[in-house]
Amino acid sequence: MSVLRTKTIEQSIAETDEEGHQLKKRLSALDLTVFGIGVIIGAGIFTVTGKAAAQYAGPAIVISFVIGAICCGLAALCYAEFASTVPVSGSAYTFSYASLGELVAWIIGWDLLLELMLGASVVSQGWSEYAELFLGKIGITWPASLAPGSHFDLLAFLLVAALTTLIAIGIKESMRVNLVLVGLKLFIVLFVIFAGIGYVKTSNYTPFIPPSVKGQSSSGLGAPLIQLLFGFQTATFGVLGIVAGASIVFFAYIGFDVVATTAEEARNPQRDLPRGIIASLAICTVLYIAVALVITGMVRYDKIDEKAALASAFASVGKGGFATIIAAGAVAGLTTVVMTLMIGATRVVFAMSRDWLLPKRLARVNHKTGTPLTITIAIGTAVALIASITPIGKLEEMVNIGTLAAFTLVSIAIPLLRKRRPDLKRAFKVPGNPVVPIFAALVCFYLMLNLSVETWLRFVIWMVLGFGVYFFYSRRNSRLEVADQEGVDAIELGETAGDPV
Repeated sequence: MSVLRTKTIEQSIAETDEEGHQLKKRLSALDLTVFGIGVIIGAGIFTVTGKAAAQYAGPAIVISFVIGAICCGLAALCYAEFASTVPVSGSAYTFSYASLGELVAWIIGWDLLLELMLGASVVSQGWSEYAELFLGKIGITWPASLAPGSHFDLLAFLLVAALTTLIAIGIKESMRVNLVLVGLKLFIVLFVIFAGIGYVKTSNYTPFIPPSVKGQSSSGLGAPLIQLLFGFQTATFGVLGIVAGASIVFFAYIGFDVVATTAEEARNPQRDLPRGIIASLAICTVLYIAVALVITGMVRYDKIDEKAALASAFASVGKGGFATIIAAGAVAGLTTVVMTLMIGATRVVFAMSRDWLLPKRLARVNHKTGTPLTITIAIGTAVALIASITPIGKLEEMVNIGTLAAFTLVSIAIPLLRKRRPDLKRAFKVPGNPVVPIFAALVCFYLMLNLSVETWLRFVIWMVLGFGVYFFYSRRNSRLEVADQEGVDAIELGETAGDPV
């Protein structure tokens, strides 16, 4: 009974046609692109840009965004090859099962569950704060006992409840709402760009790369792991500041990988998935760079308000009323992020349940909606409770480490699957294999090392819990294990086997 047994591509694809476990193939390349934009552009464009420019790179934050896009683009190429080769729900979990083995796949699935559910909870709380701000701007007050930061954040709870209902109704219906909200979000982002161009002062771009300043070293659990291991000192501004800024803005791109979780629901996954992943990342990169140029041009980098960069920039030129428009954009933007992350979480759990690493009954698809209702309701309930009653705080970094861990393993898996299965038809191939995938893995791992020791400790604890679930339940109930014990092919089990105990 090997923990490194792999599941063939043929098995994964065959299981998508099993009665009662079929997701509807309704998504086009446009749907997937909008899906990606919906999750990538969130609070990052409203907050990260100003913070990174003020603290790390100045106007050269534009270069940081380019570096971040290149690093993220390397991982995106790896996801595009896998998603087009293995068009099955589960994203990195499914890819790892086919190349790195069951235990690694479980680790990635457990890791993705952390990333997506906690990410949805964190963003829900951010949405609640922007929603309260927007309501205040239009004259609607909200009870302090139910406001963000109170014992029960009602706005966050209501948002997750509404989105859970929408996701349960159907993937195409969810995409229609997503399309409208992404359209509104893009309109407001473009409004900020074109409205701000007229207030840009070229003198604010000088110096474009501010002189380097030695950064302050953190201590204890708050210190980056790389500093603890190697004694590296941080720096702000200058060339090192640009690199440090890239590690910050990198997280503004996180989300394109969620597109891969819907692979099974794409009409033409071999063609449309690479297009959706790469197009969404490219569009968001252009928008991020444009916003960065406008903000650093409107306000000198050392005077940028880190908490409300966009609103403060317009207030400084006598356009404080634009804050209402920006708040509305944030509300629309964060809504799509929460919905996309929740859809991603349900599809990962669905894939793990169909492999019997989690109870098989969870993978049952409702014949009317074409969605896994039980999983959707369970994920929605968990996210709603975490978002409404838990002070998440520093746990936000857990989203980053979970994402980067998945990026690293997917990148490593590309050359492995190329070597093991050269016969597979690949609609899209990562250029420069194995150099590009290995370089992508190294970049992602380096960024993981820049996260705090405290984040690493929490991540290790979560992983230990995952190992416990795997060795006490998932390993002996795995579909591959049951098939081995019964001496049949895993595909033949299909509907003839009951839920494993």
